[in-house]
Amino acid sequence: MKGQAGEFVQANKLQRALRRNMTDAERKLWQYLRRNQLGVKFRRQHPFENYILDFVCLPLALVVEVDGGQHIEQAEHDAQRTALLETAGFRVLRFWNNQILNELDAVLEVIRVTIETHPHPNLPPEGEGVKPSPRS
Repeated sequence: MKGQAGEFVQANKLQRALRRNMTDAERKLWQYLRRNQLGVKFRRQHPFENYILDFVCLPLALVVEVDGGQHIEQAEHDAQRTALLETAGFRVLRFWNNQILNELDAVLEVIRVTIETHPHPNLPPEGEGVKPSPRS
């Protein structure tokens, strides 16, 4: 699951080019996702198979995608991509550029709620990890 880049992505080093050429909406959102500001670490332009994920929190398997106008025409492709990511165990949030540029507080709230309601990956399942108290 973690950072498994496909041959096409590796050969073309797409993630580096995309990091250098982020859209205004991606740049604006990154200012709030970076440096653990929401309590978890996000990576930007992270490779997964033959895709580049806009933003991903690997410990929570949470992907945040920022869609521009070109995504209207490729809705079927995006649905297939989302299905692949969900099959791999990711939860995918999608936002339009104009939502980020005009309604940033609402976008950040959706991300915060998703983070808060996501089960913590390091907690043992219920009943496990409980040690009996020492007897005197």
